[in-house]
Amino acid sequence: MAVYALTGFSLVSLLSFGYLSWDWMKPSLVADVATDPMEKSLPPTFSRPPHIVFILTDDQGYHDVGYHGSDIQTPTLDRLAAEGVKLENYYIQPICTPSRSQLITGRYQIHTGLQHSIIRPRQPNCLPLDRVTLPQKLQEAGYSTHMVGKWHLGFYKKECLPTRRGFDTFLGSLTGNVDYYTYDNCDGPGVCGYDLHEGEDVAWDQSGKYSTVLYAQRVSKILASHSPKEPIFIYVAFQAVHTPLQSPKEYIYRYRSMGNVARRKYAAMVTCMDEAVKNITWALKKYGYYDNSVIVFSTDNGGQTFSGGSNWPLRGRKGTYWEGGVRGIGFVHSPLIKRKRRTSWALVHITDWYPTLVGLARGNLSNVPGLDGYDVWPAISEGKESPRKEILHNIDPLYNHAKYGSLEDGFGIWNTAVQASIRVGEWKLLTGDPGYSDWIPPQTLTNFPGSWWNLERLTDGPKKSVWLFNITADPYERYDLSDQRPDVVKALLMRLVHYNRTAIPVRYPAENPRAHPDFNGGAWGPWASEDDAEDWEGIEEPLKSRNKKKKKCKICKLRSFFRKLNTRLMSNRI
Repeated sequence: MAVYALTGFSLVSLLSFGYLSWDWMKPSLVADVATDPMEKSLPPTFSRPPHIVFILTDDQGYHDVGYHGSDIQTPTLDRLAAEGVKLENYYIQPICTPSRSQLITGRYQIHTGLQHSIIRPRQPNCLPLDRVTLPQKLQEAGYSTHMVGKWHLGFYKKECLPTRRGFDTFLGSLTGNVDYYTYDNCDGPGVCGYDLHEGEDVAWDQSGKYSTVLYAQRVSKILASHSPKEPIFIYVAFQAVHTPLQSPKEYIYRYRSMGNVARRKYAAMVTCMDEAVKNITWALKKYGYYDNSVIVFSTDNGGQTFSGGSNWPLRGRKGTYWEGGVRGIGFVHSPLIKRKRRTSWALVHITDWYPTLVGLARGNLSNVPGLDGYDVWPAISEGKESPRKEILHNIDPLYNHAKYGSLEDGFGIWNTAVQASIRVGEWKLLTGDPGYSDWIPPQTLTNFPGSWWNLERLTDGPKKSVWLFNITADPYERYDLSDQRPDVVKALLMRLVHYNRTAIPVRYPAENPRAHPDFNGGAWGPWASEDDAEDWEGIEEPLKSRNKKKKKCKICKLRSFFRKLNTRLMSNRI
């Protein structure tokens, strides 16, 4: 029997939606230009392939955008979404690497071997080299391709780097989590290194610049140096708003009344990112790209509620297969859209961007068999029915098996101890351990900084390993129907069996000591040659290397001290 406990919140009061006002002419704190000449748009034409800007944010919660009723100011995103098409039935993956791999390949993670966890800095692993990537297909179609921001798809070999996977230029980080100013990343005690790269070189000279500002400025420079007569694709993968919670002081001051410190810093980071998107949009207009452009905005996974994010009123958080982990913020803004200013409930998944964008670019998909994505442009632009009818959220055979799951509970066809999730039509099935399952209302509704959320908890009982929801009627996953509809459960289990037969083995190798940044001049970067084997398990670090690492670590600490000192000086001038 399910037991609910709700503390101090009205659901109706938290579901109000509205648009914040937006003044295009207001100077932006992150702008690298002085004025904002927002000329009137010309009638849209589709006589040539459009310029494509794909913006991906990191760990932004479903609730953390103005048009979802948030207390965080996102006037740019609100305006772009209002003038375009909001995707309110849009799905992503629950963590970083899976979402990025599916965007770049158009394939479910079971078809790339990346169905378990993320690619960690010291793992000899990366996006499979035999998969043709989205930017490679756009290059074939005559596009100039550029990436700015977070890669997180592996880098142990040079062949894995963004510039070897279809991007003409790259400025950003290779790992999944860096300091916003110093670009240092620690993968455990004493395993720290610098991670900001320009092309295939370490960008030491950019240290001290706040990444959100740096990345927006780089996009402006790319647009300024390119001709709008030639098609361009820019993938902007902001580090924001992933931890660590860091923001220029100007943005934190706006939220000084927020009682919770984490939420206050997080809100500041979101608003800073929003202004960076404003500057990118402004640059598209200034340099003559806008009238023939498509801007796609997407989050990469649900918000991390322990770090200031909110997915309310959805259940769960980042890292889970509840809606709070996999339903994303998404919209498309373009003068080329035929039916603008509307909300679309068409089913869309992050794998769909691959065929959709290649289609817009008039590229050739006939030589890329086995895609899991669909071309959803007619659904977005014209309001037609989505060709997508189901989504495999994932099957992860390595994740901790649920204690009470069994083959018997899965009608003899599926072991319900295995973590898996699928949506077919209006039905969603979860098996195994889906992850943290609470509903966490917006943190700032409490005045107690030390107790930053009141949560609504559902107790399913100790022996649960199967859940079924009518996700159309019950998007907040409050009413488990697995006992009432065993026929639907069995049908969806059969779909899991079908997908599992097509899965390739999981790629999750042991960490390699050769990846330590001290062996690479203090920076994260490729460490294996093209001929090196991919299985590094069992290789131990030489004693001399260990001693050398301890000695050099003192230098690293000293260098880190001066970087932080420089950062504080720089932040006072931003």
